[in-house]
Amino acid sequence: MSPQFLTPEDSAAVDAALMTTPEKFLTRLTLSTAKLLVYIAKDLDTSVEALTTEQIIAWFEADSKRKRTEGVEASVLNWEAKDLTDVPSA
Repeated sequence: MSPQFLTPEDSAAVDAALMTTPEKFLTRLTLSTAKLLVYIAKDLDTSVEALTTEQIIAWFEADSKRKRTEGVEASVLNWEAKDLTDVPSA
């Protein structure tokens, strides 16, 4: 089972905040990204502060490859995209 990066409780707290819709979207994105970075750092046995752009890209590539080769449930970020024509077949 994949981790939940934005919980229903997080989302409800954002909904209750006195912000515009775009601000709420950015807040949700920021909260889930912060949690994802913690997950990636732990997976790579490093700190969030030490993560490099290259490590993050490589992690996403590896997760995407798992999705393509083993199925959506095998990946951490297990959303499904219907049209992946821009994804290299490597």
